[in-house]
Amino acid sequence: MTTIPTLKTDRLFLRTPLFEDLEPMADFFQNSGRAKFVGGPMDKGEVWRALLRAAGHWHIRGYGFWHIVDRATGRMCGYTGYLHHIEWPEAELAWGVLDGYEGKGIAFEAAQAARAAGPALGLQAPISLIDPKNTRSRALAERLGAWVEEEKVFMDEQVVIYRHPIQKEI
Repeated sequence: MTTIPTLKTDRLFLRTPLFEDLEPMADFFQNSGRAKFVGGPMDKGEVWRALLRAAGHWHIRGYGFWHIVDRATGRMCGYTGYLHHIEWPEAELAWGVLDGYEGKGIAFEAAQAARAAGPALGLQAPISLIDPKNTRSRALAERLGAWVEEEKVFMDEQVVIYRHPIQKEI
């Protein structure tokens, strides 16, 4: 069985997805306008299957998503990490924060930690596939130092592919 590392930043823990994350994730995917940028909206059963896919990435690929927890409150506030579905050209660094946590630098802090962990997971310069209309996610990718590599139609959706800088193993 794959051991999923726990990452720690000044304000956050990045830990394995847990069953109790289903409710906050279902709320996000059913009620947030931002869910449309990450495969939503989804009903609770679809969110459950997405959690299983996220967990399965760790066991099959050796990397996957972490759920972001606010160290001050102990509450789950988002997710970040890597996914590489068979349709993807390569591993993607992705992120998302739940409603009420946007605009606080949480996605930036968490994505930085996930990206720094990449080389230990065999990933050095991941991509991020972002909807061109998702201006906040695009701004975050650029703040992380990523640049536009190309814009194209991918799985019937227009996407901007950002390339992240090479990370060296610590």
